[in-house]
Amino acid sequence: MDGKIVNLKTKLEIYKAMTDGANFADCPVRDVIHGINGKWSPLLVMALAEKPYRFGELRRLVPDISQRMLTQTLHELQRDGYVHREVFPTKPPSVEYSLTDLGRSMFVPLYQLVQWAELNHEAVREARASFDARI
Repeated sequence: MDGKIVNLKTKLEIYKAMTDGANFADCPVRDVIHGINGKWSPLLVMALAEKPYRFGELRRLVPDISQRMLTQTLHELQRDGYVHREVFPTKPPSVEYSLTDLGRSMFVPLYQLVQWAELNHEAVREARASFDARI
């Protein structure tokens, strides 16, 4: 692992100390990963890394996402500080979404994970099929 071995026990002890041992739900890794772990979040961040998009454009770009889910996911990404929503004073008002600096800072590691997923998708599917055949 390129010398980057994660000592989970040590990290968990640090997180426990940070929260006075009260609540592992306050773990920074869980907290941040949860926000970008949704079904649609990575796709929307990848799209917004290309350029700002209007709502309708995003809806057409990801055709199998419902309007409700797109709204909810964009709202969550905005709440976490990854996405900026700008309303333009047109009639009717138009809204454009773009990545914030924080959202752009997440793009490189997210892109690496997406590339890894693409390269290893078949191996994961084969492992699942093999596992399922044994049970």
